[in-house]
Amino acid sequence: MTTAIAIYLLLIGLICGSFFNVVGLRVPKKQSLLYPPSTCGSCGTRLRKRDLVPVFSYLFARGRCRHCKKQVSLLYPLGESATGLLFMLMYIRIGLSLELVAALLFVSLCIIVTVSDLVYMLIPNNVLLAFLPLVLIVRLFQHGEPLWHYGLGALLGGGILLLVHIVSRGQMGLGDVKLFALFGLIIGFKSIIVALLLACLAGTLIGGLLMLIRRVRRKQAIPFGPFLALGSLIAYCYGDAIIDWYLNVLT
Repeated sequence: MTTAIAIYLLLIGLICGSFFNVVGLRVPKKQSLLYPPSTCGSCGTRLRKRDLVPVFSYLFARGRCRHCKKQVSLLYPLGESATGLLFMLMYIRIGLSLELVAALLFVSLCIIVTVSDLVYMLIPNNVLLAFLPLVLIVRLFQHGEPLWHYGLGALLGGGILLLVHIVSRGQMGLGDVKLFALFGLIIGFKSIIVALLLACLAGTLIGGLLMLIRRVRRKQAIPFGPFLALGSLIAYCYGDAIIDWYLNVLT
């Protein structure tokens, strides 16, 4: 039964991931999510059902449009597969419970803002506002910690990045500030500190690597939202273990 549910959530995640790609690409441009139907970004040909099967259509077409043969962005299958795998992982770690709803909302938000930030360097307010009431409802009915734990997480996450925004004179975007406040509401104040440290570490390592291979220039702005998402996901799943490990190292 557990395996069947895990596979089911993997498939649901693949399908949702395809939709999240659309949300992340269209909402920042203020486009409808329903119209026009999906088309090739190069030749404009309307995609058929066989072109829209998550991950598999990309693999069968060898990463190219069937019509114009232009390369299709790797972002599409990565977003789909990441959503599917994370949906399955959250179920394996949490099981069937109301907390799983919070976890799936969390994954969904992370995927959408990662796509949007990578493509446009923008985290849309509309996306954050859509998720906020859903997260609040779940946290009111499901809280492994006291409610103040999550409220303090939101204040701490948003407050720290707001201070960075002010000190850096806007180099840290307000979208990141609001996103991290929402993350704090989901994962709580202990994990939000771990998430920030992991996000900074990931940003430093990956940013340094990109400069080393000359994919980005020194002082060139890079989106920080994906690193916040990565750090927060790891902290949500393994935050307590990371804190215990660190305290054991100190003692």
